Amino acid sequence: MSYFVTGTDTGVGKTHVARLLLEKLRHHGIDAVGYKPVACGDRDDGRLLAAASGALALDVVNPVHLQTPVAPYVAGLLENQPVNPAELIAGFQHLAAAHAVVIVEGVGGWEVPLASNYRVADLAKDLGLPVILVAANRLGALNHILLTLDAIRAKGLHCAGIFLNQLADELDTAMITNKAVLEDLAGVPLLDHLIHEQDFLDDEVIGKLGLG
Repeated sequence: MSYFVTGTDTGVGKTHVARLLLEKLRHHGIDAVGYKPVACGDRDDGRLLAAASGALALDVVNPVHLQTPVAPYVAGLLENQPVNPAELIAGFQHLAAAHAVVIVEGVGGWEVPLASNYRVADLAKDLGLPVILVAANRLGALNHILLTLDAIRAKGLHCAGIFLNQLADELDTAMITNKAVLEDLAGVPLLDHLIHEQDFLDDEVIGKLGLG
């Protein structure tokens, strides 16, 4: 089974989670690879996923690279290189035909525009994958998580679970209570609460996703 990793925003740790998932799955002998269909600015995310995928070629893991660090739709306009959704879908299908699991990482948040009238949410819908949601643990996270979950469900997609990611060492009251109430409010599993700079996943996470 493959998964689509999205975030409540940019910079919340999608690539970090995707890489940890790939490393854990491959450690267990599962043929898992990453897919970053679109990158804007640098290609660091794609390189990390390629390295975690058994050294797949970067252009296979990240077929569309735009130089400008803005939303893909805007970068495509600026660079006269509009994103073609069919190309993104074909790249996934190529990997899915050759590998047991593909971990697809979106760009930015759920509603980021990829092309005219085509967003990250539309790509996830076209791929038909269950969604993993990554959120930074901070004040406001509950609002962002619940809004994104509503949008995922509105697309008719299933959210398999949430990663709550600590971006700093310090914990305040909001961060502590977010973890405590999240599953009750969201109605989906908390797959893991990643402490700051945590560089591993427990086997339990893979079991929750039905991949163990």
